[in-house]
Amino acid sequence: MALRDHDFTLLRGALQFDAPLAPFSWFRVGGPADLFFTPEDEEDLILFLKLLPSDVPILTIGLGSNLLVRDGGFRGAVIRLGKAFQSISIEPDFQVRAGAHAADVKVARMAAEAGIAGFSFLRGIPGTIGGALRMNGGAYGGETKDIFVSARGIDRGGHVHHFDYAAMGFSYRHTSVADDVIFTEALFKGKPGDPVKILEEMSAITEARSTTQPVNTRTGGSTFRNPFGKKAWELIDQAGLRGYRIGGAEISKLHTNFLIAHEGATAADIEALGEEARRRVKEMAGVMLEWEIKIVGEPAQ
Repeated sequence: MALRDHDFTLLRGALQFDAPLAPFSWFRVGGPADLFFTPEDEEDLILFLKLLPSDVPILTIGLGSNLLVRDGGFRGAVIRLGKAFQSISIEPDFQVRAGAHAADVKVARMAAEAGIAGFSFLRGIPGTIGGALRMNGGAYGGETKDIFVSARGIDRGGHVHHFDYAAMGFSYRHTSVADDVIFTEALFKGKPGDPVKILEEMSAITEARSTTQPVNTRTGGSTFRNPFGKKAWELIDQAGLRGYRIGGAEISKLHTNFLIAHEGATAADIEALGEEARRRVKEMAGVMLEWEIKIVGEPAQ
C-alpha cells in the first residue's frame, strides 16, 4: 500500500506528502520527502509510529544545521518535532528540563539567567537538544555528557524508553542509543554560578563564532569530525583547499571545516566537495576524515 493510501486520519499533527526538505536544511538544498509529519505532542508521535508501516524508513530532523539532503529527496517519512517539544523549565538542585526540539542556545540562556553554570557551551551549537543528545554535541570545551542526567525517547514501535547516563553510551560526537529512538526530552544538571559572568561567557562564545566561522551563510556547521589528536580544518587547509569550489559549493575561506552553498548549488556539489576534501587529506596526511554532517536521501536521477 502506498503511503498516500494509508489511513492517518486519527493523527492530530500536520502531515504532508511530497514535502520539500530544502527549507529545513541550512544548506537550503535537497529533494522532497515522501511524507513529512509534525506531531502535536508525544502521544501523537507514538500513534504515528504505530500507524506507519514498519518497512517505511524514518528520518528525524531538528533545525537542520548539520543536515545534507540529496537532490533526489528522502524515500520515507520525515519527522520534525513541534512546539510541544520546545519547553524548557528550571527544576530544583540546579537542573534544567528541556524538550528535544528546544534550541540549544535558548536552553543555555535560560540556565544562565537562573544562575546555573555549565551550559554555556550550548551557545556554540546551532541545533536542538535532540541533536545534542544524539551526537553528544559539544563546543568550546563542553559536551552534552558533562551535564546529562537522563532522557526520554520513543522507539520505532512507539514504545517509551528512559535513558540514564550509562544507557546513553557517550563518546566523541556519538551515543550508542539505537538509531530508531526519537528523543523527546532530557534532564540536565549544572552548578551554581553568577548570571552576569555566565552571560559574559556566552557573549564571548558568540563573538568567537562570528569572527572565526561563516555563521551568516548557507552552511552546515562543522563538516568533519576531528581525527584523534588533529584538527580537521588544519588538515583541509594544509591540503590547499581553502576557498576550493565545485559547482556552487565552496570550502569556506574563513574556516576550512565549513562548506558553503552559494546560489545555484546542489546537494551533489556539496557532497562532491566534501568527498574531494576527504580524498585530498587522505592523499596528503594518510587520514580519512569522517563526515559530521548527516547525509541522507537519494541522488537525483
